[in-house]
Amino acid sequence: MIRRRSTLVRATALAAAALLLQAPVHAQSKKDTLVLAMQLEPTPGLDPTAGAASAIAEVSLYNIFETLTKIHSDSRISGLLAESWTVSPDARTYTFKLRRGVKFQNGEPFDSATVKFSFERAVAKDSVNKDKAVFANIERIDTPDAHTVVLNLKNGNVDLPFQLGQGTAIIVEPKSAASNGTKPVGTGPYRLETWNKGSSVVLTRWDGYRDAKDVKLRRVTIRFISDVAAQAAALLSGDVDVFPRVAVQRSIKQFEGNKKFQVIVGGSRAKTIMAINNKRKPLDDVRVRRAILAAIDRKAVIEGAVDGFGVPIGSFYVPGAPGYVDTTAINPFDQARARALLHQAGVTPPLELTMKLPPVSYARQGGEVIAAQLAKVGIQVKIENVEWAQWMSGVYGQKAYDLTIVSHVEPLDFGNFARPNYYWGYESQAFNDLWAQINATVDAGRRNKLMADAQKMVAEEAVVAYLFQPTFITVANARVKGLWKDVPLSVNDLSAMSWQ
Repeated sequence: MIRRRSTLVRATALAAAALLLQAPVHAQSKKDTLVLAMQLEPTPGLDPTAGAASAIAEVSLYNIFETLTKIHSDSRISGLLAESWTVSPDARTYTFKLRRGVKFQNGEPFDSATVKFSFERAVAKDSVNKDKAVFANIERIDTPDAHTVVLNLKNGNVDLPFQLGQGTAIIVEPKSAASNGTKPVGTGPYRLETWNKGSSVVLTRWDGYRDAKDVKLRRVTIRFISDVAAQAAALLSGDVDVFPRVAVQRSIKQFEGNKKFQVIVGGSRAKTIMAINNKRKPLDDVRVRRAILAAIDRKAVIEGAVDGFGVPIGSFYVPGAPGYVDTTAINPFDQARARALLHQAGVTPPLELTMKLPPVSYARQGGEVIAAQLAKVGIQVKIENVEWAQWMSGVYGQKAYDLTIVSHVEPLDFGNFARPNYYWGYESQAFNDLWAQINATVDAGRRNKLMADAQKMVAEEAVVAYLFQPTFITVANARVKGLWKDVPLSVNDLSAMSWQ
């Protein structure tokens, strides 16, 4: 009995000692994988210079591809591939000093020649870069040495450091650039491991990255979940760790009251609009477009589409942006005015239109609200729900639509009204002249006054129905660090994320 008892004591002591020895090992090891979710899958590929969808940059910007500058959640701009830069007083000459020793993921060196190649590619005749106008303003690119780039601009551009931090300004490797859509090669901290179309993208940490030791997440799976109920379910079950810009407005309370989660509600520079095809009759008549805007109660749309998580806008600009003016009174909600405008335009009710809606919840839910509002003034809307790839090709590409709802998330995209053959079909020499004047103006005060004129012009022209500035919600596991609060551009900065 005594011998047995002493043996048991020794065994227990040894087991306890073993556990004590193991404890520090477990305490030091941290989770290094993460599952992040997005509402939409990138289309047509992962090259943000080759498509207009913001989902492309949400996967690849700052992760696979890098830019000269980097934009942060607070809109601060820092160097990324550029260590520093100087700008002339007239904002027409920018000199960038580049990081040394940087390589692309295929082993090729990053230098001034690759910057020159990337920016010339962005403005080439066959380029579909949505910010092509930014690069068209570059008159000459000088590369005095391998680590210096001088951009000589036609017109001064005080916004250039911000614009060069966006997905359309990624630096690409010449030999692999053509295949970046499916086989992306960048200088960033992650490489594409797999892309399961319709389901997920898997990124793995690139050990050749210059600061690989500081990148905490070894592997990140990005899932695509457009259904609202499925988004909430994936978070609650733990199948998803982080969901930026998630559509859980109606169920947010169950996350706010749960200690397992963190809920981040932040601002954006996005504009949710109902685009109107200005090329189609009778939508080419400004009176008809004004009638449509007068029939829409923005506050009701915000409640129905995003459960109140938005701010009404009257133009393609949002509160907080430089030079913002409140234009919501230019096209106020007035059903009687809407009917009168239709009558003036010679439209005999019912006016039958088609509204094509992408799969995001704000569009589907908001579309139902707007269709009901338009019906009250004699406009009958047939809703067609389409998938994102269909929207990109049919609506955005072929302009085969009357009405559609979408969020434009880029912060500096007012120049879309001057883009020839853009998907909403607006053409105005008066606006083009004003926009050219804005681009040629460096003085901040004068520029803001001109921006106010531009906002009023496109509001009075009722180019599109300006609905609201969305408030973005991120729901994540409470132990995940490094998440953005405010969203000046749609990006998921994975190298900043880690587990507590």
